[in-house]
Amino acid sequence: LPTLVTKYLPEGIILQSENGMLNMGPPAPEGQADPYICDAGGKKVTLLPGGCFFDSATSFGIIRGGHVDVTVLGALEVDQNRNLASWMIPGKLVPGMGGAMDLVTGAQKVIIAMEHCARDGAPKILKQCTLPLTAANQVDLIVTEKAVIEATEEGLILKEIQPGSSLDDILSSTDADLIIPEYLLAEEPAM
Repeated sequence: LPTLVTKYLPEGIILQSENGMLNMGPPAPEGQADPYICDAGGKKVTLLPGGCFFDSATSFGIIRGGHVDVTVLGALEVDQNRNLASWMIPGKLVPGMGGAMDLVTGAQKVIIAMEHCARDGAPKILKQCTLPLTAANQVDLIVTEKAVIEATEEGLILKEIQPGSSLDDILSSTDADLIIPEYLLAEEPAM
């Protein structure tokens, strides 16, 4: 899901791809992809005017140096203490951490873009992560197909209910405690 962000950004946002690209553009149009221009996930993308390529040492120097304003990452689990688990399921082969650990500690803001539930229907937003952590107390915002949730020191605040979802649906598919603002309670139809 995080790689879809490039399709929806306003002009003037400069994207860095951790594999060594600055001013990365949206996915390449079908049939027009340059096979040598891809994002960190291997998807064919475009390079916008003024863009450049550099080695991994430079890329991670930018990330670790705190020069990234916002990072958007996927997750296996997120919990109400702003913890992130995104790299390992014990006993299973998964791609690994990649640059996630560097990104969550080097970026000013961490946005998690993920599906609200796992394939088996289990909640991915939990009271406490059950998988090994990528980072502790780093998540700022969680965006799913059901909700937008702000992660704060006070807890997880439900900010938006996505079209096609409902408060009941979100509550039943979230293990974590959610703070529900009055404006969202007022929008819910009476049961």
